[in-house]
Amino acid sequence: MSTFFFNFLLHCDDGWLSPERETLDNAASFVPAGFPVSDTELPPSPSPEKPAKPKSLLRSSLLTGSMTMVSRVLGLIRDIVLASVLGAGGAMDAFAIAQKIPNFFRRLFAEGAFSQAFIPVLSEYREKGTHAAVRELVDKVAGCLGSILLLVTVVGVLGAVGFAYIFGYGYADEPEKFSLLTDLIRITFPYLMLISLTGFAGAILNSYDRFAIPAVTPVFLNVFMIAAALLVADFFPNPAYALAWSIVAAGIFSLLFQLPFLRQIHLLPSPKLDWSHPGVKRILVLMTPALFGVSVSQLNLLLDSIIATMLGDGAVSWLFYSDRLVELPLGVFGVAIATVIMPGLSRLSAAQSGEKFSHMLDWAIRFVVLIALPATLALIILAEPILYTLFYHGEMTSNDILMSSYSLKAYALGLFAFMLIKVLVPGYFARQDMKSPVRIGIIAIIANILMKPLVVIPLVMLWELGHVGLAFTTAMAAYVNAYLLYRGLRKSEVYNPASNWPRLWLRYGAANLALVAVLLGFLAFWNLWPYWGVMERILRLAIVCITGLAAYLIALVAVGVRLRDFKAQH
Repeated sequence: MSTFFFNFLLHCDDGWLSPERETLDNAASFVPAGFPVSDTELPPSPSPEKPAKPKSLLRSSLLTGSMTMVSRVLGLIRDIVLASVLGAGGAMDAFAIAQKIPNFFRRLFAEGAFSQAFIPVLSEYREKGTHAAVRELVDKVAGCLGSILLLVTVVGVLGAVGFAYIFGYGYADEPEKFSLLTDLIRITFPYLMLISLTGFAGAILNSYDRFAIPAVTPVFLNVFMIAAALLVADFFPNPAYALAWSIVAAGIFSLLFQLPFLRQIHLLPSPKLDWSHPGVKRILVLMTPALFGVSVSQLNLLLDSIIATMLGDGAVSWLFYSDRLVELPLGVFGVAIATVIMPGLSRLSAAQSGEKFSHMLDWAIRFVVLIALPATLALIILAEPILYTLFYHGEMTSNDILMSSYSLKAYALGLFAFMLIKVLVPGYFARQDMKSPVRIGIIAIIANILMKPLVVIPLVMLWELGHVGLAFTTAMAAYVNAYLLYRGLRKSEVYNPASNWPRLWLRYGAANLALVAVLLGFLAFWNLWPYWGVMERILRLAIVCITGLAAYLIALVAVGVRLRDFKAQH
């Protein structure tokens, strides 16, 4: 069965699941300084009689989104299992922080700064150099990135106590919880190196328009964690240890899984340490400011977790469950769109196609508006029904659900901004402009820090809802970030919105009103969510969601929105 699945994915990524392969041998192309001029064995080029057709942005986004959806659904199942096994107490708080630390650095090194710096340089090498030049770049980057990650991992494992003090400061006076947190950090930190190298492999595949495999890879983490919680947790003194080891195992498997697909395109790295390579130096120059700029939202969320450790048991867990639900539409659509447009924008920038660059950004923003607005409204209106349906069993209490629903609504307010940031930042990085997002990110971080005491302290003193203030200020800081990114692209005339936006806003607004009316209508009659059984809650929530989605889609069609409006090529 595993052999069949593996061969099936090989076929899919080479055929209908990914666009046609491009020719990599461009003997007539301009070769910049520092590029090797010799070439070696190349993947077969498309037949001259059958030139590669333009790729559909919608198709690629839906492909990536559908693969990501599988991962996110499994992620929800994983979180349901976590809620049942760990609840929202001290062990869950410690595990949430321990797994967030390597994930935070992973987003800086892999999905964040590194990929945003690496993809434009790789695209430039593809446009202007030979396949041998691309392969040499990949080898040198693999060696340099791997050495950095190994050093950071060793520092993280040896300095686990220090990281526990920084990220779990509020637990310093609780020896048992602090010791558990330290152990979990020491176990999970190697995941940073493993998943960052997996992200490196995924960035290469995405640059060659092979989106399926990188999109499906996150599934493995959820599968391993679910298996650990259900099958081996009882063999450990605390279930959190089993979950921590499952994260490391998933990282190893995820990295090994991508290697055959790199071999398919003749780019399986042979790591070589060479800091003087011009491509490596260029990536480092671009990556240094991007380390901060691309991860502003993550820094804000991490700051929330650090402060939440000072708000008592449960606060970190409430924020964790809320964030996971907001991450569902953000990961399925926001990240998918950003993943698809980044290579295309990089190629258009290298080819100096300014008008097409603007059109691609406009397409991405339209898609975000189409998805983010109804998702925001649904999460706010259905916060408690969703949380009761998914997490109200095992160690979770009704108070945990109520507290989580407050922070979920606050985080959901920022979903539109979170998704906009995902698609606006590539508009800078694709042009190798790393400084502007950094400057904007600093402003957003400062705004978040300034807002926190003004919002959090009154909520703590009056209603003991400090965690809600943390979520709300993070959402508002995201709007500051998104607005400044948007304004920068407009002022530089990199992005010029299409002329039909006023009409689009009216159409989307009417469709969202229909969605709200249906959801509120259901909740007016179905309001006993804590008292229904698990299956009844699942059935009723499914009916509400499906009917609301149908109302939204029917309203879109009624006001004149058509699928062809979202068809674009890259």
